Amino acid sequence: MTQGFRLAAATGLHKGDRPYQQDQVLMMSHPRVPGCMLGIIADGMGGRSGGRKASDQVLMTARQLFTRYHPDRDSSAAVLRQLLEDAHTVIKLTALSSEQEPHSTLAAFLMNPRGDCAWIHAGDSRIYHFQNGELVTRTRDHSYVQVLIDRGEITEAEANVHPKGNILLGCLGMTTTPPPVEPHYIPAMQPGDLLMACSDGLWHYFSPEELASVLYAEPPREAVEILVGEARRRARGTGDNISIVVLKLEALPQD
Repeated sequence: MTQGFRLAAATGLHKGDRPYQQDQVLMMSHPRVPGCMLGIIADGMGGRSGGRKASDQVLMTARQLFTRYHPDRDSSAAVLRQLLEDAHTVIKLTALSSEQEPHSTLAAFLMNPRGDCAWIHAGDSRIYHFQNGELVTRTRDHSYVQVLIDRGEITEAEANVHPKGNILLGCLGMTTTPPPVEPHYIPAMQPGDLLMACSDGLWHYFSPEELASVLYAEPPREAVEILVGEARRRARGTGDNISIVVLKLEALPQD
């Protein structure tokens, strides 16, 4: 529990209509610092074993770094940047020792007990920040269609059905360096704030307004189940792997 609010969290993972699961998800409480939380989404790519190996390595790296982290001594933004760089390096080394081409997206947020929060991402796994049911901001995808959106050539709706919608311009394990991403920092989270990280197997099927309506109508566990189920229904038998992490800040009950 953090001062002024309590944390409610949930995760979800589903292989969708794919023959195997390459997504990985983690919500981890710090082993020594109450109220310090790490949420991670990793969407692996590169064949049956290659993609899963890449997303596994993202989570392994995250656990190691988070266990050594302490909010009174370390920068949350710095440790997330190190997570991106270290996982990228490990995945590239894996590719050198095998014939696979493992890659992974990353969407990670780190919440400190004092209420500040940082996040970082690579690829098209997203982080959404809502406040009292309204979207505050979300990450911008490192993808071909995001460039078209930024140029004003297509809309968000058109990007969802674009034939090149799956082309990423940056992710972990690419031969080039990951996209130059600075961690996003929120100095003070408040009751009513909600963070959701998810892979494209989920966000592809919802507007931000739809996501918020479910996330604020239900506790995190029930909201995750509803969103995964509805994504499965809307996919109509063509759904990708789904991963989702939700962290909700709730006001403490009044005495």
